[in-house]
Amino acid sequence: MNNKMTKLFAGLAFALMTVILPGAVHADDREDKAVNAAQTWLNPVDQGNYSQSWQQSADFFKTLVSKDKWVNALQRVRTPLGQIKSRVLMSADYKTEVPGAPDGHYVIIKFATSFENKQNSTETVTPVLDKDGKWRVAGYFIR
Repeated sequence: MNNKMTKLFAGLAFALMTVILPGAVHADDREDKAVNAAQTWLNPVDQGNYSQSWQQSADFFKTLVSKDKWVNALQRVRTPLGQIKSRVLMSADYKTEVPGAPDGHYVIIKFATSFENKQNSTETVTPVLDKDGKWRVAGYFIR
């Protein structure tokens, strides 16, 4: 390959990187912000302050589940598991559609979690980009 062709390919590669990479960085940033929001939201849950977790949830979530129902559900499901021993991020996947919710910007986050009374579990936390531009949790599930 001659020097002219090498420069042409290098120029094309650079042009492609300037088009592709900003979107990739944006996607990573979006997922990082959602993971941070999920971890912040999990703090009151870990401390048994279920009412505070409801207050910090997404607007969509609060219209579907009353504070009393949320607190009662977590008391039945989460309290028996005991204190958290470890939580490790497994995945964070951006979606625009999730079952049972309006289209939007969601990140489905899975944590490998160990509790006092349940060694191997998976917590799924789903933040949504709320109307004010902040990531807030709209779903939580333990398996």
